[in-house]
Amino acid sequence: MSLLINGSTVQLPEHVSTVSDVILHFFTDRPVVIVEHNGEIIDKASHPTREVTDGDKLEFVHFVGGG
Repeated sequence: MSLLINGSTVQLPEHVSTVSDVILHFFTDRPVVIVEHNGEIIDKASHPTREVTDGDKLEFVHFVGGG
């Protein structure tokens, strides 16, 4: 499956089927705070059930510390 994630096209394995799966695949070391799926901001409770399909667009936002 091909998705547009934060502006880059990526290929994902077949077992990745929900927003939660995508987050676990890419962001195991930092918490994702906001997710936009095809232009719609979705709430965290829907991540496990929100399915992704070929060609979907996802934007992930997380906080970065530093100074």
